[in-house]
Amino acid sequence: MRQVAVVGVGMTRFGKFPETPVESFGRQAVWEALADAGLSAKDVEVAYLGNLTERRETGHMTCVAQQILRGVGITGIPITRVENACASGSTAFREAWMAVASGFYDIALAVGVEKLNGQGAAPLGRIGDTIEGIAGLAPPGVWAMRAQRHMREYGTTLEQLAMVAVKNRRNAKLNPRAALQSKEITIEDVRNSPLICAPLTLYDSCPTTDGGAAAILCSEEIARKLNVTPIFVAAAALTSGTYERHRDIAANELESRAAKAAFEQAGIGPADLDFAEVHDCFTIAEIVRVENLGLCPPGEGGRWVESGETQLGGRFPINPSGGLLSKGHPVGATGVAQVAELVWQLRGQAGARQIHGAKAALAHCSGGFIGDDTGASAVIILKR
Repeated sequence: MRQVAVVGVGMTRFGKFPETPVESFGRQAVWEALADAGLSAKDVEVAYLGNLTERRETGHMTCVAQQILRGVGITGIPITRVENACASGSTAFREAWMAVASGFYDIALAVGVEKLNGQGAAPLGRIGDTIEGIAGLAPPGVWAMRAQRHMREYGTTLEQLAMVAVKNRRNAKLNPRAALQSKEITIEDVRNSPLICAPLTLYDSCPTTDGGAAAILCSEEIARKLNVTPIFVAAAALTSGTYERHRDIAANELESRAAKAAFEQAGIGPADLDFAEVHDCFTIAEIVRVENLGLCPPGEGGRWVESGETQLGGRFPINPSGGLLSKGHPVGATGVAQVAELVWQLRGQAGARQIHGAKAALAHCSGGFIGDDTGASAVIILKR
C-alpha cells in the first residue's frame, strides 16, 4: 500500500437552500478542492461520490455523480456513486484512498452531496416492507431510546446532553461554513426547545441541511511536487453491523471495531490524537460515540463534556467545526466535510477555531439502521 495524501479540500456553506440544485453543491466543492490542490479537472483519474437521497419530483435521479462532474469538466474516467447512509461520504473517501494506495491511480476525487430541503427532497425515515418501515422507525426514536438507556446505566444527565449542543453551537459561530452560527445557546435554551422524542429536544438534534464537500487525494510522490501542505491518510476503516439480538443499545460495537481497525492501520492510539470530528446527529450520539471510539472510558462521555475537556481549548476538542448539530448534516456530504475540517486544522488554516499544534486527528461517521443495530461505521485518521 502506498502512502496517500490529501492535497485539496472544498466545502460549500451548509444550510437550507431549497432553490439550489444538488449539482451546484457538488460543483462548487470540487472547484474549490481543485483550486486548493493546484490541479485541474483533467488531472483527476477516478472519482467517487457519496449521496443518500438524491431524487427529483419525478423520481430517482440516476448518475448524479456524472451529472455533477460533467459540469466541472471531469468526464470519461471511472465515476462511482456510493451509498452508505450517513457514512456515504466517508465511504467515498475510503474508496478514493484505496484507489490511490493500491497503485491503480495516482490522483482521486472524493465528493459528497445532499439536498434535503425544497422540491424533490427525499425523507430520511425508513419505508418499505421491512419491520422497521412498518413500525415507522425514525432516527429520533432510536436515539431517544439510546439516551434513556445511557442515562439509566451511567447516570448521564439532561444537562450533560445539553452541554454538547451548547459547545458545538459555540464552535459553529467560528465556522463561516456552518449552518447555525447566528447566536450561542444555553443549557436552558436546549432543554426548553420543542420536544422531539423524550428526552431529546429540537436543539438536541441536528438540522436538516443541504451542501457539498470534496477532497483530492494523491500519491505521496505527486503530493511532494505540488505547492501544498500534504496531509497524510494514516487510516480509513469501515465496518458493518452484526445485527445480533440482545445488544446493549447504549453502545455500538461496530464503531469500536472500526476505531480499533483504524488505530491498528495508523500504528497509533487515542492518546496520539489531538482532536476528533464525531458523528453527533443528536447530543447523545456524541456522548456515546466518544466512548465507542475509545476516546474516553465507557459511561464517561457525559462527564467528559461536563468537565470541559472537549471544548476548544480543552485537552481533547470534539467537533471544532460545530459538528452535525450546528455545522449541519447534509448526509452524503458530512463525511467529506469532516475530512476538510481535519485538513484545515492540521494545516493551521482553521481561523478562530484553530487547535494549535494539532498533528493527528480522527473523523467518524456511522449510518443506517438494520433492526436496532447500525449499518455502517467509518473511521478516518489523518496526520501531518
